[in-house]
Amino acid sequence: MEVENHVIMDETAIRRALTRIAHEIIERNKGIENCVLAGIKTRGVFLAKRLAERLENIEGASIPWVELDVTSYRDDRSSEERGTEKASFPVSIHSKVVILVDDVLYTGRTIRAAMDAIMDCGRPEAIQLAVLADRGHRELPIRPDYIGKNVPTSRAEEIEVLLQENDGSDEVRILQQRGGR
Repeated sequence: MEVENHVIMDETAIRRALTRIAHEIIERNKGIENCVLAGIKTRGVFLAKRLAERLENIEGASIPWVELDVTSYRDDRSSEERGTEKASFPVSIHSKVVILVDDVLYTGRTIRAAMDAIMDCGRPEAIQLAVLADRGHRELPIRPDYIGKNVPTSRAEEIEVLLQENDGSDEVRILQQRGGR
């Protein structure tokens, strides 16, 4: 089976999307004083770090950001795969706005797992969601607050996000299975 891919965001488009999202976060929250970024492993962590840098450049103040591993909260893994480790935050999230950051929003199940992990760590004022690409096909009633790009897809397509920190380049592409033998 052959895979065809089409680039939908290059390095410049990703940079612009993150800058726009940073401005939207500042506007919606009237600054960043009460906010914490939580990047969902793996690529969400890199995006959260980039957003933190942009927010600091714009606001002149730093914003805390953390890595969030939701493996033990996922409902699509066996109990052996999930493990029993509970999430923890190195910063207090009590009465804070926690902004979840992920690369692609699809069914919403990863975000549900992330919200469960956050609630195990405290009671935030609110949870917001920032994604680089929203591809639709939700299975749960979850909607992002900040979107880099809406990408309507079929279930036969996949969105692949490549980031410099992990993959050596910045690119978002749609992968489509093409008929084979």
